[in-house]
Amino acid sequence: MPISAGDAGGLRALLRRMFDAAIEAAQPARCVPRHLPQPPRGRLVVIGAGKASAAMARAVEDNWAGDLSGLVVTRYGYEVPCRRIEIVEAAHPVPDAAGLAAAQRILQLVQGLGPEDLVLCLISGGASALLVLPLPGLSLDDKQAVNRALLKSGATIREMNCVRRHLSAIKGGRLGAACHPAQLITLLISDVPGDDPVDIGSGPTVADPTTCADALAILRRHAITVPPNVLLLLESGRGESPKPGDARLAGAATRMIATPQMALEAAAAVAGEAGIVPMILGDSIEGEARDVGKVMAGIARQVITHGQPCAAPCVLLSGGETTVTVRGAGRGGRNVEFLLALGIALDGQSGVYAIAGDTDGVDGTEDVAGAILTPDTLARARGLGLNPGTSLANNDGHGFFESLGDAVVTGPTLTNVNDFRAVLIR
Repeated sequence: MPISAGDAGGLRALLRRMFDAAIEAAQPARCVPRHLPQPPRGRLVVIGAGKASAAMARAVEDNWAGDLSGLVVTRYGYEVPCRRIEIVEAAHPVPDAAGLAAAQRILQLVQGLGPEDLVLCLISGGASALLVLPLPGLSLDDKQAVNRALLKSGATIREMNCVRRHLSAIKGGRLGAACHPAQLITLLISDVPGDDPVDIGSGPTVADPTTCADALAILRRHAITVPPNVLLLLESGRGESPKPGDARLAGAATRMIATPQMALEAAAAVAGEAGIVPMILGDSIEGEARDVGKVMAGIARQVITHGQPCAAPCVLLSGGETTVTVRGAGRGGRNVEFLLALGIALDGQSGVYAIAGDTDGVDGTEDVAGAILTPDTLARARGLGLNPGTSLANNDGHGFFESLGDAVVTGPTLTNVNDFRAVLIR
């Protein structure tokens, strides 16, 4: 149903409907059934990790007539009850002992399987932290220290996962190699720009083309300080992972069942139904969140001034994963930092509304998905004594939008196809 150009409340509601549609498009109950394999001659063992893994496991159970067993690990609060697949909860984004124990048990589950058995691996965003198993010579404390440093460094998700793969006894194809000689099929819900399987959950079941030298270069490029034994392991080459051509992974198959592009297309359909022209700018946009916000503000002004790349009313849709180099002591996260920078650059420009949120319901480390920006956001903030520039400098987007009552809270969404951004120009 078309939205009136002057209906501010309707525009806010439309933004939220687009976000909800993006999340719904990636729900495991919708995506998993059509990708399930034929029953094997032997056993079916289900394993997995990620924020969507419990919901994926439930979808497998609901659509599988034969016997199965297994174990998946998901984020605290993301459990979905299953009858035959055990669900374990662990910490994210910094791993904990529960994730370590679950990773050890998952490796044990795939030991001793034969060529007539099938391992179905369910991987979604968040698996890198949830499936934690340090290589010999490293401890959980070491992995936690590295994760914290990476999260604050401004490194891209691709860079962070490269480092993680070379410190892990289960990532970077090691889990897949452990399944041999059983058949192996991995179902993936992508939360990374480009949808490369090696970067989704740090690629536990796929060959890793990167090296220890690549991981070291990333640490140096971002001036990331890590424990001395982490450096020693990387410098020695002991962290090398299974590479393309490894015979143990030769028969493994991967199936991409949900992606950021699917989510953007679902949101575009909602916009079209409301009489708003959707324009998808990209599903893999990266960079500093505040810089992406400035760029989007420039595109919005081009629409207003010149009707390019499309005429208003329109909505600019994008996905991907921005980064935040933490310098302040605020509460994060990257989607609200994007919105705050966008708002500052627009400086109260009339007719521009926006929403940005993480489709897993957690922006940074907060149980808040994101926020909504309106033309009067800065004026309302200043009326409350808030300084938008100070909030941005302090990396305090969550504190800023929460004070305005504009935070978007979804609760656990049970999926994850990365960040969602919509800039609506009426």
